Amino acid sequence: MAAKPRQKQEEMAAATIDMIGEDLLHNILSKLPAVECAAAACVSRSWNLIITRLLSLPNLSSSLSRNPNLQCAVNEVVEKVLARTIRPQFVIASIGPSFDLQEAHRLITCRFGSRIPVITSISQGIFGKDAYTNEFEEVQWDTFEDDEAHEDLGNENRGVLLTVGFLPGLTVDLIPLSKTQGNQVLMIDDLVLSIREHSSSHSGSAPPMGILLFSDEDTDIKPVLEKLDYAFSTETVIVGDGGSQFLYRGDTAINRSNNKASSSAAVALLFSTDRGKPPGVGETQFHVMLSTGISPIGPAYKAVSVRERPKDYSTWLTAKREAVRESLDGQTILDQIYDELGGHINCPALYVGVTKRRKCSIGQEKPSWINMHEFHEVLRGDEEYLYVHGVGIRSGDFFQFYQAKSDLARVSCNHVSNSFRHLRQDLNYQSDDHTNGNGLDMHKKSVFGGIMFACCGRGKLFFGEPNVDGSPFLENFPGVTFSGTYCTGEIARGDLSSYGQGSQEHSSVRCCLHVFSTVYLVMSYTPALP
Repeated sequence: MAAKPRQKQEEMAAATIDMIGEDLLHNILSKLPAVECAAAACVSRSWNLIITRLLSLPNLSSSLSRNPNLQCAVNEVVEKVLARTIRPQFVIASIGPSFDLQEAHRLITCRFGSRIPVITSISQGIFGKDAYTNEFEEVQWDTFEDDEAHEDLGNENRGVLLTVGFLPGLTVDLIPLSKTQGNQVLMIDDLVLSIREHSSSHSGSAPPMGILLFSDEDTDIKPVLEKLDYAFSTETVIVGDGGSQFLYRGDTAINRSNNKASSSAAVALLFSTDRGKPPGVGETQFHVMLSTGISPIGPAYKAVSVRERPKDYSTWLTAKREAVRESLDGQTILDQIYDELGGHINCPALYVGVTKRRKCSIGQEKPSWINMHEFHEVLRGDEEYLYVHGVGIRSGDFFQFYQAKSDLARVSCNHVSNSFRHLRQDLNYQSDDHTNGNGLDMHKKSVFGGIMFACCGRGKLFFGEPNVDGSPFLENFPGVTFSGTYCTGEIARGDLSSYGQGSQEHSSVRCCLHVFSTVYLVMSYTPALP
């Protein structure tokens, strides 16, 4: 008989809580951590319905730790990101070079379900909100090869950045780029066809929504980007890190090594529209912005004699200027560029941007011509050749020199900030009592997260102050999750118009791997109509 009064008291208590109103109860439950949220869903049917709706909202949760102990750093960021009401759909982790990659990957993957794709990489630096201070931190590792002590970086190459996301209306697959036996040939066509197959199985004829690509530091990612850009419509967003060390785990990944934690030449995190999404689920969209940091200098040149050196991944070449018959050696070419710069003392980083016209095809498809613009770092020049990093240049290719400039990068960041302001206005962004914990307005189009890929040559040493790269997003979307990594090759689809060359001819020349740039991937959500 005692059980009935007790049961009646519990029912009355639940009813009392429910009487505060659904909106207020919604706000209270949205503050619960992921584990407690799952427990609260069992309290009553009304709570279960609210929490189900909360878990169906888009969410991006991120945290940074500079704890020098790997185990403690992982615990701090995992606990912080799961302090939100979130249903993990994918996990991206970046660690400092002094941490062990395999151990970090093991510690992170064991905290998330076996079916959740996880990518762990060693980055050149990280950017995000500190797990303890809740302040944004820009952390760059001192990985410079010179003997100069970079005290301004002020760290010991240890740290962890963890980003966990849930994007309603999209599916997530992890697809690696394999190599043939002997690691000589990249299976690029297989990667493209696998992406097509996985995407079509989820979204039918719709193109992939987006691809986050992570490339191994020893992989020449340029031909991979050529084919991805050729194979998919411009509606498909492609961004990522063009050179790092990484491990991955994914339930759908093709893993030839029979190890659950496997490395590969590259790995793609594929986002596809889910044509079988439940009723009431809105639309997640990707927006990409690019801040450039280099500008053209000097005349255009045409490659004459070209020698590739695959062993040290370099190219030796001579060239001539347009309308000039004489072939020029490397020292003469550099002298001309130094004259343009006013001398070569303290000369900034130099690159050549090479326009390449090539035939491209996937599998047995008929080849088509494409025009790509690719950057190669200038190594040196002598009385015979100009030496540049990388391969793939042919005789007859035109190129121009580019220099890195911090003032130009600042101007470009301002342009990105203006674009974000227009995006915010277009989406009617606002933060009020109807938002969830990620600044998302449940009734209007809103930005709910952003990810940044910035060149390791930028940051505090480049600009003279921290957080310049992150400021365009932070100023326009305060309170919204934002994180990023510093890398050695920034992936983003674009064309030469991004570099101030706005003619119609240049807009047809594609450019997907950038230098001294920052790529911003912004995520927005449009709720379903009631």
